[in-house]
Formats: sequence, C-alpha cells, structure tokens
Amino acid sequence: MKGFKKVLAMLLAVAMVAAMVMGCSSSSGDAEEEKTEDSTDAEAPAEEEEGGSDEVLKGGGSNIIYVITPSVSNPAFKAEADTATAKAEELGYEVKAASHDDDPTKQTELFDSAIADKAAAIICDNAGADATVEAVKKARDAGIPTFLIDREINAEGVAISQIVANNYQGAKAIAEKFVEAMGEKGKYVELLGKESDTNAGVRSSAFHEVVDQYPDMEMVAQQTANWEKTEAYDKMEAMLQANPDIEGVMCGNDTMLEGVCAALQAAGKKLPVIGVDGSDEAAALIKSGDATGTALQQFAVIAETAVVQADKYLKEGSTGAEEKQLIDCIAITSENVDKLSGFVFTE
Repeated sequence: MKGFKKVLAMLLAVAMVAAMVMGCSSSSGDAEEEKTEDSTDAEAPAEEEEGGSDEVLKGGGSNIIYVITPSVSNPAFKAEADTATAKAEELGYEVKAASHDDDPTKQTELFDSAIADKAAAIICDNAGADATVEAVKKARDAGIPTFLIDREINAEGVAISQIVANNYQGAKAIAEKFVEAMGEKGKYVELLGKESDTNAGVRSSAFHEVVDQYPDMEMVAQQTANWEKTEAYDKMEAMLQANPDIEGVMCGNDTMLEGVCAALQAAGKKLPVIGVDGSDEAAALIKSGDATGTALQQFAVIAETAVVQADKYLKEGSTGAEEKQLIDCIAITSENVDKLSGFVFTE
C-alpha cells in the first residue's frame, strides 16, 4: 500500500511539472505573437513616411537661402544668380551664392555646406540630371527644400519644384526661323551641349523635329562643344576646313553661338546661325546680322519664380503649383530683338 502511495505521489508531481511547462510555453508564444503584431503596427507609420513626397519640409532653421548655379561666366547663369539673390534679399533672406562649375562633386560639397549652415532652402541650377538626385535627397532628409531651375533631374518627389524653360517649344520655334533663313535647303552643322545635361538632348531633338521635315536640308557634321565659346570656335574652325560648303549652323546655346560667329567672322563668312538662351551677346550678333536668332529662355523669370515659391512654401507649406513647371521661350530675331535686354523681353 505504501508503495502504491509513493507511485501515485510521483505521478501527480510529474503531471504538475508538465502543466507548468505547458503554461509557460503557451504564455511565451502568446507574448511573442503579440510582440510581433505590435512591431508590425509600430513600423507601419514609418513606411508611410518613407515616401516623403507629401511631407512638408520646414527648412534647416536659419534664414539663409543658398543659390547654386553653373559658372556665372555664362551670362545666363549670372542672370539666374543675380535675380534669385536680389529677390531673396528683398524677401528678407540672407543669401549665399556659389557656382558648382558643372562639377557634381563640387555641387555635393555645396549642398553639404547648405546643410551645415541649416539653410532655409536651396535654389539650384544643377550639375547633372542623375548626379544631382542624391544631393537633393540629402538636403530633403535634413528638412531643407530644394527648388530646381533651368535643368530637371531624373527623379520626382525629391525636389519641391522643378521650374525650367520649355526647351522643346523654344528650340522648335527658333528652328523654324533657321529653316526660313536657309531657304529650306542646304548643308548645315550642329553643335551640341553637354551630354549629361538633359536640355542638350531636348533642344537637339526639337531642332531636328523641324529641320528633318525638309529633304533638301542636309546635316554634314554634328559635334559637342559642351556649351563653351572657345570650344565652339575650335570645333567650327575644324568643321569649316572639312566642309567649306557649310551654309548654316545650329547651336545648342548662345555661348556656343558666340564662338561659331567668331569663327565665321575669322573665315570671312556670314551664315544663318541660331542658338538658345536669349543673351545680350546673342542679341548684339543678331542686330549686326552675324546671327539669325535665338530662343529666349526667361532665366530671370524662372529664378524669381523659384525664390517666390520657396518663400511661399516655407511660410505656408505649399507652393500652390505642380512640381514640374514649364516657362515658354520666345523666338528672338531681327524683328523683335530690340525688346530684349538682360534676358528680359518687354512687350
């Protein structure tokens, strides 16, 4: 009998231990399940915020607006920098203006400086459609909104505004004047801008959308002069030697147009030549008859619009406009060149 009681006691003890183990295991599993569900719920808002396109950026905390452009040795970029600076100061901001010289590394360093200065906003004519994306994202992560002018980047929802000239419309408009000046026939050459700049491709495509409709017009050479006057002079000189019967020249911008006209003058030639920008230098060449025309990109209007939108965004949390905005160009020829001054066209 005593042996039976001992066995029964042992069986009861085992049963109690087993029940305890099962209870602990069940509680732990429930807790882990609850923890997993809580973690999922906690992470959900973070995923919603990650997109960031609707997040209002407050600025870095200072009253500084950075104005970053390509080299101001180009009159177009000088007009951007000067206009943006003047408007921002008028609105009560301190301005730090600098040039990236079309060097993405230097541009990144300037964005880093803006972040270190806790800039309120950045106005930027960028150094590359792809190369600029990360710099703008970095500024955004620091709460600093970027407003792009003149050149777009290959990303949306990163910058607050991308305000650019309607290069397609402008290039087509001035290409039509080129065809008229050429009499719808003849051999011509084209000088392209920087390959990394989306505007270079847009303008060239628009030129050809017009010119290629005329079977008697023949392009005999096409080279890149990287938006530069001296390089355009050298390339034009070489193309004249290789093709002495050239009858016209299409240039992707006015700085290259200046170089081309100088090379033609040195060769004792006057040919139809078009550009894009609307600089005072191009206007002078149109007035002298050395150039046919240019498509005015309204740089001053674009730069001022960006600053006004930056101010509105910082104060109200919205620009009231779409991210991508196009400002139409104006075809400038001898007929209306007197209305152009400092990239401003007065009706």
